[in-house]
Amino acid sequence: MWFLRRPSDAVIAEFLEKQRALPLSYDAAGATRGTEWPAGFNHDRNRVKLGSGQQVFEQAEKALRAWRMFPAGWTEIVPAGAPQREGDCVALLIRACGLWWLNAARVVYEVNESGPGVKRRWGFAYGTLPGHVEAGEERFTVAWMDDDSVYYELHAFSRPRLWLVRLAKPFARALQRRFVRQSLAVMQQLANDES
Repeated sequence: MWFLRRPSDAVIAEFLEKQRALPLSYDAAGATRGTEWPAGFNHDRNRVKLGSGQQVFEQAEKALRAWRMFPAGWTEIVPAGAPQREGDCVALLIRACGLWWLNAARVVYEVNESGPGVKRRWGFAYGTLPGHVEAGEERFTVAWMDDDSVYYELHAFSRPRLWLVRLAKPFARALQRRFVRQSLAVMQQLANDES
């Protein structure tokens, strides 16, 4: 859905209520957990070093839990501060081309693990619902490695769902790349913020 101005909280709440009962708009739910992603989608794997140590990891985790990896000014998660529990739904507002685009997503799984080479990894993935201009899944994690380095990982597979987005696929991909660049930069800043 698109709007000429930011939709009201009531409009967003009604939109989300309708989306909650709908299935995901793609078949490979949870595929961002592994390395085999579905064919026919754009595959994006991004990773940036945030720094080192427990404090950097904790700051980055706090930022993810508050959805602060979404660049301010042109992206917004509603409701603000929504938890990332499996099954919870959120609206993603994107301001582009002078319009507000309202999209729906559901948290598909949470990540809270450790293992060989990783002291701790925390994050989640969400998948698109029919009320989203794209179809696919995006995973946001922070990882504290055994060598004490901390990374922010942003992995996604997607493809345009709406005909308008399919026609403007180069522009849509440019917006996705902009989101990735800004999200990586925001997380670097937030993970190292001393205030």
